[in-house]
Amino acid sequence: MAGVPVGGPAAPDLRRSVLAAAVVGVAVMAAVDEIVFHQILGWHHFYDRSTLSVGLLSDGLLHSAELVALVGGFFWYADLRRRGALLPRAAWGGFLLGAGAFQLFDGIVDHKVLRLHQIRYGVHLLPYDVVWNVSAVVLLLLGAWVTWRVRSRHGRDVP
Repeated sequence: MAGVPVGGPAAPDLRRSVLAAAVVGVAVMAAVDEIVFHQILGWHHFYDRSTLSVGLLSDGLLHSAELVALVGGFFWYADLRRRGALLPRAAWGGFLLGAGAFQLFDGIVDHKVLRLHQIRYGVHLLPYDVVWNVSAVVLLLLGAWVTWRVRSRHGRDVP
């Protein structure tokens, strides 16, 4: 069989399926944040505590990191699939976990702790912060639920 390693397909790998897709989820959420909020809406840059040029540079660096994560995550995903070790539903759980983790980290650490930027300027922030962070928690809970269902369905057969 083409693409199957010598000795047959690998055992399904829940942990790596979740982690590979989580990297993709982080990258996709970073892309959505950057494209929608930084570029289309123009609400903020990754780093807003300096000049416009520094803000644009910080957006470019975020975009570069997001692309590296996206490519790396997809290579990891493709390798798992090629070896027969990918659990697609676990990967969906990982994707949601990664997307939610990025969004919650951005909302708590970047927005509030480090104050690199706010979601939007010139408005009352509470509604924006609540929607941003609650949607992150919803993504995390969905990802955890999907991953838990895969784990309980496969039982001890899945590492």
